[in-house]
Amino acid sequence: MNSIGLVELSSIAAGMQSADMMLKTSSIELILSRTICSGKYMVLIGGDVASVQAAINVVNEDLDEAIIDTFVIPNVHPDIFPALSGTNAPPELEALGILESFSVASLIEGADEACKSADVKLIEIRLAMALGGKAFCTLTGDVAAVTSAVATGAQKIGEKGMLVNKVIIPNARPELLNEMI
Repeated sequence: MNSIGLVELSSIAAGMQSADMMLKTSSIELILSRTICSGKYMVLIGGDVASVQAAINVVNEDLDEAIIDTFVIPNVHPDIFPALSGTNAPPELEALGILESFSVASLIEGADEACKSADVKLIEIRLAMALGGKAFCTLTGDVAAVTSAVATGAQKIGEKGMLVNKVIIPNARPELLNEMI
């Protein structure tokens, strides 16, 4: 699996319908399909780029009125999957970068861009549960790498008008790791 796609919808019923449509359209893997805060629904799929794009296209054509955001990321960064599942704890915390977004889709896109742009370790991605529909990610590395990665990720999220905040904490206290993962 070298590509992921996501559809974030304003309707739970449309979300379930979109997951079914995508699974019937393409040879994809259903990674995550669930309700998220503020009555939204998200479907995350994986597979080869063409299959993922075809599945997302079907939903974009048929359920446009319920779509909040979508993406297809070819060659997704390998830190994304463990960060989504909360299993990417770094051995030590250096500088800490935080990206916060109004949408799940834009956050994952920003996290992917951030990780591809600098030598950082993605720690965690939290998606809209108990966050009022928002999402955030945390990453670590040296100050220069984290600063560069956060700027790149924030720019990507900002292109969709979804950036809530971005923060860089040099020499972050190790106790902060207890709040993550």
